Amino acid sequence: MSELSSLTIAAARDKLRAREITATELTEACLAEVEGAGALGAFVHNTPDLARAQAEEADARLAAGDAPAMCGIPLGIKDLFCTKGVPSQAASAILGGFKPEYESTVTSQLFAAGAVMLGKLNMDEFAMGSSNETSTYGNAVNPWRRGNEDTALTPGGSSGGSASAVAADLCLAATGTDTGGSIRQPAAFVGITGLKPTYGRCSRWGIVAFASSLDQAGPMTKDVRDCAIMLGAMAGHDPKDSTSADLPVPDFEAMLTGDIRGKVIGIPKEYRMDGMPEEIEALWSRGAEMLRDAGAELRAITLPHTKYALPAYYVIAPAEASSNLARYDGVRFGHRAKLAQGDGITEMYEKTRAEGFGHEVQRRIMIGTYVLSAGFYDAYYNRARKVRALIKRDFDEVFAAGVDAILTPATPSAAFGLGEMAEADPVQMYLNDVFTVTVNLAGLPGISVPAGLDKQGLPLGLQLIGRPWEEGDLLNTAYALEQAAGFVAKPNRWW
Repeated sequence: MSELSSLTIAAARDKLRAREITATELTEACLAEVEGAGALGAFVHNTPDLARAQAEEADARLAAGDAPAMCGIPLGIKDLFCTKGVPSQAASAILGGFKPEYESTVTSQLFAAGAVMLGKLNMDEFAMGSSNETSTYGNAVNPWRRGNEDTALTPGGSSGGSASAVAADLCLAATGTDTGGSIRQPAAFVGITGLKPTYGRCSRWGIVAFASSLDQAGPMTKDVRDCAIMLGAMAGHDPKDSTSADLPVPDFEAMLTGDIRGKVIGIPKEYRMDGMPEEIEALWSRGAEMLRDAGAELRAITLPHTKYALPAYYVIAPAEASSNLARYDGVRFGHRAKLAQGDGITEMYEKTRAEGFGHEVQRRIMIGTYVLSAGFYDAYYNRARKVRALIKRDFDEVFAAGVDAILTPATPSAAFGLGEMAEADPVQMYLNDVFTVTVNLAGLPGISVPAGLDKQGLPLGLQLIGRPWEEGDLLNTAYALEQAAGFVAKPNRWW
């Protein structure tokens, strides 16, 4: 394993600015790691020529003394982000061959800050999944293994390729997106840090849409400081996105003091689920004690509508997906089915969508179309929207009462084996999002921090939920938790 590719963003930045290493050397080290890690299925479109050209530009900026924090940092980009001239398929066969003529706002900002793109990363198709098993490219694989077993484990989803690539030191960091937990759950499964910002903090323009009122881009990194650095480059107002907030972007890294004395941390009783593994319960209790030892006050809180979050989410998200995915019809771009003589436009739509969409995407489109249909709109969709408002009100009341952040588990288990849940009742897979979906429904920032290992040696994460637009404060609390947890474990290299 290359020592250079295992650097954090902060450490690499300091070495680059001190001229101890060059962006080109760092990029070549990462490209070599990517080349040798095919077994992980993390990178699906490699862009070595682009990476080398960007690294040369970064070196010129560094030599001139014009170097933002992300300058020369090699990244992986989730396949949901449109990247100009590079395949951007959202891991779906229906977008086979699609190369955008434009760049997403988030990647534009990262490249303007000097970041280097190594390639595009695997994910669940259209970000619909919790295990990275719905991708047209095949599975992404977790670099961690259970004990001495050879069982291939999920890296989580939908940002599974991003999680796997960062945990295996193929890149220094990666972009992810989070609609119901798709940054935080995979981050927890592979022992890295993943931040879902407040809805509207990062532009959604140029990111392939799943559920537009829930989707949010965020950083997936090796530690909290790197999250703060990368978020600073990704965030900001974008007039091309009507949901983008016109707010200044603070210096998130400068807010990392680790001092949380006097902060109030809420512990919600509703997150103590029936059947929760003892290890998750123990980790949660230990995390609370760490924050108390760091000077925070723990407060028992109630979020009474939490139990309705999953059903509300799995009405709202498929409804929005049904609307967003209607554009993939074989007429304008992407895959078009071969038609038999006499087939008309209806047959073209049906055959194209049947061939292009995987089973999970088809399932969610059908659910979404059903809940939006004339006889069921009020019974399902409108009711779910009302529940969503109540969930948001629960959080508003807790924060208004003086709570600064909320501590919960990130996932109900450690990473499970690929294939172990794929054939089960889909609801079992959806339960992986039980601790994360409330954050998306309420539009809040949330972060997953690695905090320990289970008895099989797999990473477990804790989630902190913050006040809207206060990512800096949330990151500082996460920084204190990270320092107390002292998580430094890495997967044994088998790939």
